[in-house]
Amino acid sequence: MSYTFKITKVDQSAISKVDFDNIPFGKTFSDHMFVADYIDGQWTNLEIRPVAPIPTHPGNMAWHYGQAIFEGMKATRDAAGTALLFRPEMHAVRLNKSAVRMSMPEVPEDLFLQAIHTIVDMEKAWIPPQAGSALYIRPFMYATDETIGVKASDTYRFIIFVMPVGPYYTDPVKLLAQDKYVRAVVGGVGEAKTAGNYAASLLPSTMARKEGYHQVMWLDGVHKKFIQEVGTMNIFFVIGEEIITPNLDGAILAGITRDCMITLFKDKGYKVTERPITIDEVMEAGENGTLVEIFGTGTAAVVAPVSHLKYNDHVVTLDMEKRSISKWAYDTINGIRNRTIEDKFGWIVPA
Repeated sequence: MSYTFKITKVDQSAISKVDFDNIPFGKTFSDHMFVADYIDGQWTNLEIRPVAPIPTHPGNMAWHYGQAIFEGMKATRDAAGTALLFRPEMHAVRLNKSAVRMSMPEVPEDLFLQAIHTIVDMEKAWIPPQAGSALYIRPFMYATDETIGVKASDTYRFIIFVMPVGPYYTDPVKLLAQDKYVRAVVGGVGEAKTAGNYAASLLPSTMARKEGYHQVMWLDGVHKKFIQEVGTMNIFFVIGEEIITPNLDGAILAGITRDCMITLFKDKGYKVTERPITIDEVMEAGENGTLVEIFGTGTAAVVAPVSHLKYNDHVVTLDMEKRSISKWAYDTINGIRNRTIEDKFGWIVPA
């Protein structure tokens, strides 16, 4: 199905004010955004308009009861200047899984994809040409009923905005394993990309930074020993000749970059295992020298090597000169995204 969007363009683009060689992540916005409203059981008021504040009633249910979900995507371009999307259909599917879990309406996949293609095509001049940079795409949905009362909203707003970004992490990451606070439990909302998950992570993350660490590495909420993920990415461990990542158990976000990495590693012949892995196993491997690499994967982070992992009073330090697998992964995924490496799996879609 094809949808008709009302399009209102800015009088003058703000792109001339952007220094593409110095882009702080998440603070520079393009000119336009897509907006749609869910009213009386259908998506309506489909519009692309200039980025601007959105008036919101103080009784808005999203503020009070947390019905808010989002996705994170990226657009890049090849040597010919063609804007490229990376597995956009998987983001449509994951957004709707989050919507179902949060008792929100699904966005028709064809509407999601048409809106993504249209806004990226309009804003393709905002895609940075620098290696490691991209156009970050943020689709999100929130409740809009003006009601105080714990129930699902009847109305919602869906928005997509885009922003040029540089690398999320510019240095190897230092992680602090957290065994006091928990991120998610099986049966909760750990699989959903919902705003509350990230709000709950802020205090532990702040505590980690005060100790000199970039992020928290979350442990499970029952035994406080099984590794789940990091605040901004899924996590992988190279122990001996095996690449291990925690299995998806309902409390871990099903990362799209994670899925790509597993596919690429298996295609290259690496032994990849998805299974429960404990912090004790990782720390022991660090102490006996069999832990070769730790790295995270995510849309924003791409592939981020880990240099330090602290748990209680013990710190494992990894040799960044030995990180051959994560370096290959980073180079390969970026090469596929800009078409300098063959896309064997059909992941790239021209915008």
